Amino acid sequence: MSAPDLRALSIDQIPDASREMLAEYFRSRQAEIDRIGAPVDAAVSYLRDFVLGGGKRVRPLYAWAGFLGAGGLEHSSEDPAAVLRAVSSLELIQACALIHDDIIDSSDTRRGNPTVHRAVEKRHGGQEWAGDAAHFGESVAILVGDLALAWADDLIYDSGLSLAALSRLRSPWRAMRTEVIGGQLLDISLEATADERVELAESVNRFKTAAYTIERPLHMGAVIAGAGADLIEAFRGYGRDIGVAYQLRDDLLGVFGDPSITGKPAGDDLREGKRTVMLALALQRADSSDPAAAATLREGIGRVTSPTEIAALAQVVRDTGVADEIEHRISVLTESGLAHLDAVSLPAEVSETLRTLAIRSTERRM
Repeated sequence: MSAPDLRALSIDQIPDASREMLAEYFRSRQAEIDRIGAPVDAAVSYLRDFVLGGGKRVRPLYAWAGFLGAGGLEHSSEDPAAVLRAVSSLELIQACALIHDDIIDSSDTRRGNPTVHRAVEKRHGGQEWAGDAAHFGESVAILVGDLALAWADDLIYDSGLSLAALSRLRSPWRAMRTEVIGGQLLDISLEATADERVELAESVNRFKTAAYTIERPLHMGAVIAGAGADLIEAFRGYGRDIGVAYQLRDDLLGVFGDPSITGKPAGDDLREGKRTVMLALALQRADSSDPAAAATLREGIGRVTSPTEIAALAQVVRDTGVADEIEHRISVLTESGLAHLDAVSLPAEVSETLRTLAIRSTERRM
């Protein structure tokens, strides 16, 4: 596989370069898929379109920032193209997570398009194949997600990184995969059991979002470059705090966000019964000040369906005043996350990028 002159690219060009690297990787696997059979090729086409057709590729961007921040281009002997291939594997992990998440949430759309399982279901119905179309769609999507997970490993270990770099990378890579799957398991368990513990909702934020989206990608890029413990600790602290703040902002948007801005139905988290930190805190407050409101929340979460019901339940949450507390938490976490960057010496471009990404992630409009 070939790559552009990565040393000449600015950080903000890395997402596009990562996409091209992934497109080349799909081409490199095509012959073996063709040998298996046309139905497999058709299934893989959904994965290819999903990976290449959308997404901001923030995980490869953060990983590349970690590599640059550790002086990877100046002081490391690693081939930059090999590094880009390795960090681009994060997009295959993301594909696996989102394709499976859409099945778990019974979602119909993703990025403005039908989810993979719905697209396959529609094809099954249109071709009048035997069996249940919905079951077939979910089955194919599960296997496509599994393939993405397997290929992520392949891309890492065939990236061209040195054996020393792969050895350093092994620990954060293993941890990240367990954390994101564990965070998802915890998330659906809290929904099923209606668990109201704030600390468990905080664990979902940490492991399903923060570690997987920011903390571990930065960690990965840094260890590829051979970073020292102080820099890795700073990157992980930044990633943890900014990632949790990002998820808290998402929790606010999930209840109070404008659908024209968020791209999600109004009050989507209330309809789905998401057990967020905000909801847990709202229930705590309502239990103390307005038990009737607490009862309304418990009765409605995950059961409201109509826009009127959702709006009424959102107002109950708003009346607890919890939105102000969440805003305060976001501000504190953003400040502490950025403070981690001040504790270490970073190239100006890396520092500016990480600061811009932090503000962009935590100040999204309602």
